[in-house]
Amino acid sequence: MLGIQSVLTLICYLFFIAVSFWALQAIPFYKFMGKYPEQARVLIVLLSVALGYTASSFFLSLITTIRNLIFLVK
Repeated sequence: MLGIQSVLTLICYLFFIAVSFWALQAIPFYKFMGKYPEQARVLIVLLSVALGYTASSFFLSLITTIRNLIFLVK
């Protein structure tokens, strides 16, 4: 059971990082950082990792909390 949960957590992290990366592509960071387009790309990757990890942690915590509500009823 613990191995399955670890795999699902990893998939969740990767999914939300990919969604964050896709969403951040719409923001033109290269306009803000005119002389540094390579750094703008690195910034997008780092922001997508941070945002994806945060969103994924929130949803994983929410799912765990909902699963633990069962113990309140028993």
